[in-house]
Amino acid sequence: MNVLAPISTIMTKDVIYVAERDRLARVDEIFKNHNIHHLPVVRSGEVVGIISKSDLLLFMKGLGENTLEKIINITRLNNYNAETIMTRGVGKLDPTDRINVALDIFSKNLFRALPVIEDGKLVGIVTTYDIIKKLNDETTPASV
Repeated sequence: MNVLAPISTIMTKDVIYVAERDRLARVDEIFKNHNIHHLPVVRSGEVVGIISKSDLLLFMKGLGENTLEKIINITRLNNYNAETIMTRGVGKLDPTDRINVALDIFSKNLFRALPVIEDGKLVGIVTTYDIIKKLNDETTPASV
């Protein structure tokens, strides 16, 4: 992998996101229906936070199995907003930033996902998974 290539070469461009006032039920639904682990929170096109699947699970206290816990969790999902559990002060990248910038941030264990912002608007997201997948794709021999 060329770590000097722009982040735009590996970022996910069709980003799924939520608004800060969206209910956690929507966040839960997105995590259940899409193979993603990080969800940017956006206000007027500007990223104001991010929610990880772990954030939601921690808020839900593991999504218990007994009836009372299920009722409590449904109540939580329908009565709290994304802003309740989102991480604020998110690291962000520009599409022209190089991959090595993301690697440096990830190696310092600050974040596992970085929104990519252009002209103040969300245009992509890059995760540790994106980098691992790119490395794997480049090192795995093609089937014959």
